[in-house]
Amino acid sequence: MSNKHPSTRRVAMAKRLASKWISAHSSPEYRLTIYRGSAKTSNLPALLRSFRDGKLRIATATPVPDLGIQPEFDHVVVRSSDYDALNTLDVAVRKLGCETSGVY
Repeated sequence: MSNKHPSTRRVAMAKRLASKWISAHSSPEYRLTIYRGSAKTSNLPALLRSFRDGKLRIATATPVPDLGIQPEFDHVVVRSSDYDALNTLDVAVRKLGCETSGVY
């Protein structure tokens, strides 16, 4: 075995390079948790996918092309980089009778 230790200069350069790459390739992500409350929202993930694809309209909300949908047992987590679009979706889903966590 060799007793070589990594150079602190190389480690610092690698950390700076990783930091630059992450800041260049990342974007903010906002989440909205929708809790399934009534019988008319039983197929909520499919409705949200149709909304994302532009096949379905939900109140005055405009389709969000980067909408990520993660179905869970009793709720659906929706992700997007568009804060305003998620807020309008939040208002529209509350009018349907679902409870939400609010956009965070």
